[in-house]
Amino acid sequence: MKDALSDFSSSSITLRGDTRTVFEIGDGPVVIVLSEIPGITPLVANFARHTASRGFRVVMPHLFGDDGREPTSRYANHQILRACISREFTLFATKKPSRITAWLTDLCHYVSPDLPVGVVGMCLTGGFGLAMMTDPIVAAPVLSQPSLPIGPRRRSKRALGISDRQLAEVKERVANGACVLGLRFTGDAYVPAERFARLRQELGEGFIGIEIDSSEANPWGYRRDAHSVLTEDLGTNPESPTQKALEQVMAFFEERLRP
Repeated sequence: MKDALSDFSSSSITLRGDTRTVFEIGDGPVVIVLSEIPGITPLVANFARHTASRGFRVVMPHLFGDDGREPTSRYANHQILRACISREFTLFATKKPSRITAWLTDLCHYVSPDLPVGVVGMCLTGGFGLAMMTDPIVAAPVLSQPSLPIGPRRRSKRALGISDRQLAEVKERVANGACVLGLRFTGDAYVPAERFARLRQELGEGFIGIEIDSSEANPWGYRRDAHSVLTEDLGTNPESPTQKALEQVMAFFEERLRP
């Protein structure tokens, strides 16, 4: 374990015959943090700490990469290639969730058997909360820069990475009061605007989409290819759109997990 995770406790949890290291910090209602590519970086750990500081118990499973390692382009590309050949992740299918979402849903029940949980995914894991909310235990799904499925076609850009049956179950939950929060930068080619438009079309007021201006003339200086809303591109100015988005995520957890 790297120094970036020295204040987290860790344990090995076996579900569905698959054993993974799981890091934890904080107390309170559970929030499952799913790391972005290339893994649990120091900034992902910082997001987990911030969430814990707001009165939540953060549970962060190892999914890929080297836990605590600083990101580099070469490291990230290597992890993307590994994800491409992994049976646990589905990168290109438009209506098929990644298999790992079943393990993660079981994790929710394992760590919080009696109370609902929040889930925040980022990048490759960004849409996982949508598949997981077909189980009522997931009460606060956050989709931060949901990048799957990958593909240049219009069908891929609008795809949500879940089956028609799962989408119907999500819509039924939304009709009964559930809500989904999504985050993206407007210039992010990995998270096309069509995907958020589809979420609005399918979920109506049950989808809260936060789209942060990253055009060339944006007043906050976000790079045109800004991607990681809650980590790499978060910034520190409390009045910035990203910091306000972070605050909205915390308020979402507060409202849905501590009503």
